[in-house]
This record gives sequence, C-alpha cells and structure tokens, in this order.
Amino acid sequence: MTETRRPRALRLSRAIAVAQAPVILRQGRRLRRETPRLPDAPTPWEGVTGDGERPLHLLVLGDSTAAGVGVDHAELGLAGRLAEALSARTGRPVHWRARGRNGATARDVVRHHLGEALDAEVDLLFLTVGANDALALRSARAFERDVRRILDRTERAHPHAVVLMSSLPAFFRFRLLPEPLRGTLYRHSQALESAARQHVLRRERAHMSPPPPPYTEGFFASDDFHPSALGYRDWADFAIEDAALAGMMELL
Repeated sequence: MTETRRPRALRLSRAIAVAQAPVILRQGRRLRRETPRLPDAPTPWEGVTGDGERPLHLLVLGDSTAAGVGVDHAELGLAGRLAEALSARTGRPVHWRARGRNGATARDVVRHHLGEALDAEVDLLFLTVGANDALALRSARAFERDVRRILDRTERAHPHAVVLMSSLPAFFRFRLLPEPLRGTLYRHSQALESAARQHVLRRERAHMSPPPPPYTEGFFASDDFHPSALGYRDWADFAIEDAALAGMMELL
C-alpha cells in the first residue's frame, strides 16, 4: 500500500465499521456474554531464562497477550516464550518482564503503564497492541500517534534499545467471530497496522513483524481468542526469527 493511497483506505475501513456498528456492536455484546473470560497469568510477570554473561533485558508491553491471558504461568506466556527464543538465538541469558493490562489500547499503555515499564533497564522492547484499538474502532491516526509516543519515550529513556512491534492479529482466521464482525474487524485492524508500520519503518532501531502465518492446531486457548501455551511459543519463535532475518539481533 503506497503512502498516497493509504489515507483513503484508512478512512474507508473505519467508515465501513461505523456503518455496520448496529450489527457488529450487537454481535460484540453477545460474544462478551458467551465467551469465557480467562484470567491473566499469575504474577510475577518476570524471570530469567538461560545462563551466562552479558544478559539481555527484555520488556514485553501491551494488552492481554502481555498479561499472559490464556496460560497458567507467565513463563508459558508471550514474555516467557520470547525470552526462550531470544536466549536460544543469541546464546545470552534474558531477564524478562511483562507490563500492561487485559483490554488495554495503545493509549492506555501510554497513560498507565509506559512510565513504570521504562524505569528499569531495557535492551529489547516487544510491543503488542492494536487488537483493542481495532475493537474500539479507534482511528488509525490516533493509533499511530500513540505508537509514536511509545517509541519516542523508549528511545529517550533507552537510546540503545531495539523495539519490535507485533503485527495485529489475523482476525479473519478467528473462528469465534461471526460475520460481519470478523471481516469488519480485520479490515480496520489492517488499517491501524498499516499506519503503525509506516511509522516504524522510519526508525533505525525498530521493526514490525509481518502478518503471521496460518495459526496451527492448538494455537488458541479455551476461549478461541487468546493464544495457548503452544500459541505463544509459535508466536515468539516467529517474531524472533523474523527479527533476526531483518538484522535486528545484530543491534543488541
């Protein structure tokens, strides 16, 4: 998608969502009533993976996936799995932390979690936001602004840090979601992702993952929405492999 075409496409995605709001809001309310609400992974959301010298400090920041919803131990969630993949890739120990909240938008992360999260050392920030921004039908401009604020503040606090941002979920593959909610949510999430991606591309020490491959059997937890322990492992392996191919591991 080119820069000249992007604004029209972004406006269109939100306009379609707003036009379908009576239907998709009703479907969303029904899903919330009928879908089991899984808890966060138990705290503490931090640990150490691997042995040796020159440890890396990993911060996972964002929404329910940062909070480890879908697993019963933080080591089996996104932060723990990323630490495993990162340690295996670099041969270095990884001190990992996760910060965020189930249901958080990018704006929530900026307002309520970013400052505390950046107080400790950070070599690699993994940012996982956007799903709730899409669900809330936030504009692409607002989402890009909040992503920019996260990257700006991270760069000021930790100039040496590498930032990896996840692509948004492939909502069109979520069997839980009925139509037209599924298609509408996917189109708008892609608009948000496109806006964020074009900004991340301008940052020397930042990278955004490409769209994920098809989800494997067992990827989802019992709510058919959040990843399982297997799903978090697949996601982490994909993200670190992609970052290595993009040359980001060389910056650590």
